[in-house]
Amino acid sequence: PINTKVYGNAWIPKEIRKYLKKYLKKKNLSKKLSILIVGATGFIGSNLLFYLSQFKYNMTAISKNNNLRVKKNINHIKLDISKIEDLKKKIKNDYDIVINLSGYVDHKNKKKVYDVHYKGAKNLINFFKNKNIQQFIQVGSSIEYGKTKSPHVEPKFLKKKNTFSDYGNAKYEISRFILELDKKKKFPFVILRPYIIYGPRQTKDRLIPQTIISCLKNKSFDCSEGKQSRDFIFISDFSDLVKKIIDKKITGEILNVGTGKPQNVKKVIELIKKKANGGKPIYGRIPLRKDEIFKLYPKITKAKKLLDWTPKISFEKGIEKTINYYKENEIRSKKS
Repeated sequence: PINTKVYGNAWIPKEIRKYLKKYLKKKNLSKKLSILIVGATGFIGSNLLFYLSQFKYNMTAISKNNNLRVKKNINHIKLDISKIEDLKKKIKNDYDIVINLSGYVDHKNKKKVYDVHYKGAKNLINFFKNKNIQQFIQVGSSIEYGKTKSPHVEPKFLKKKNTFSDYGNAKYEISRFILELDKKKKFPFVILRPYIIYGPRQTKDRLIPQTIISCLKNKSFDCSEGKQSRDFIFISDFSDLVKKIIDKKITGEILNVGTGKPQNVKKVIELIKKKANGGKPIYGRIPLRKDEIFKLYPKITKAKKLLDWTPKISFEKGIEKTINYYKENEIRSKKS
């Protein structure tokens, strides 16, 4: 910053002062990093918002509703990013980092999936492409690999392809859009491809919370045969990786986010059953899809190398933390 004792305003022409002000803003010497999280009321978004709000950032959250779990020192903008005019009208400030976690839970609704995961993300990217942001972090999905055999390795470029899922196709196409934009105009992107993120506050229709709640209530519940293997990563490890991306100012990369250690689904259910001291899973009641992928997991060498990052929470420890959360917040709270 300028030493004002030596360089008082009288010493600096107006044009130079304007330039210096712009320079200081661009180099982030005059203010705290300003971070915008889009999709801040979802499971991942709300956890990431809470995590990053503990550091010295100016935090803003975008969501379609008012259900922010973290409200202290958070600016909130309520809008639907699939409506471009709404977006232009309501985003007034400049941001250093934009993290796009916008999503739509019901993947069976093809139009909504497209509107949020492709059209909305494209609106957001087009809005920020000329705004001098430092990073645009797009949270994609492991489903973008489609039927590619595991372990998955991050691609250097993306050809046109079908992932065999409307959700996967929308995520994949927005990744392609970002890479094409980067070719034409240097765009400071990072695309994350997370595998199954789990932990406290996840919606109850997902495998781990659904199994935990059934086991804590000692209920019978339907399952598949459980022959599949999936990669599960605890929510705090995901948040830690995002923080490292911000700190190290990484751009121009696609990164897998997982543990690299797939877990057999039946063993996952049995572990939860054991830790929760109850539950009666009925295996084979839910049929597997015809196109079921039996092993789905990544290589995480790239994230380790670029970010010096490895997941800290073991699967067993993560399951214990998650069980304790649902025990306190779902079971005991209802009894009281």
